[in-house]
Amino acid sequence: MRRHFVPNLTIGAPVIKSLRKHTKMYMDCHLMVTNPMDYVDEFVKAGASGFTFHVEVAKDNWQELIHKIKAGGMRAGVALRPGTPVEEVFPLVESQEPVDMVLVMTVEPGFGGQSFMPETMPKVNALRRKFPLLDIEVDGGLAPATIKQAAEAGANCIVAGSAVFGAKDPAEVIATLRQGVDAAQTSSIFFK
Repeated sequence: MRRHFVPNLTIGAPVIKSLRKHTKMYMDCHLMVTNPMDYVDEFVKAGASGFTFHVEVAKDNWQELIHKIKAGGMRAGVALRPGTPVEEVFPLVESQEPVDMVLVMTVEPGFGGQSFMPETMPKVNALRRKFPLLDIEVDGGLAPATIKQAAEAGANCIVAGSAVFGAKDPAEVIATLRQGVDAAQTSSIFFK
């Protein structure tokens, strides 16, 4: 979050660069900025693995943006806010150079600790039905109490902040979230 699309500032490219020196782990970077094109090179140099931008701010240049992200060696993702119709991301998934992931925000972007919005799950379900092999990420209010609903709707990538970092046993919460996704993938018609 870089004070453009949302009012607060969190982790930027310098922190990604510092972390990259110590890990080969996948670093998924969700940029809530008004001009994502301006940040691609910075995140490539920092060592980001994935670069997710918001469809709401990239209506005029998304094809060029996806190309630049992928040319930099990162996976391209597109996010949509709760009020944005899911159909707005379809062209980005169906294009000649498609995004690798769609992130459905399950809270309004900007602040941790918000409550999960179950009314966003039809978007996840629509994406899973239309694009069975797509990585579909959900972010916002994900916790042991909400993981089943998100995973059964078709989400296979989970972002959890407050539920993990506020837990007495973060490893237990992570295991519960993982088990929720695994169980949904085992039993769901979407993943067979």
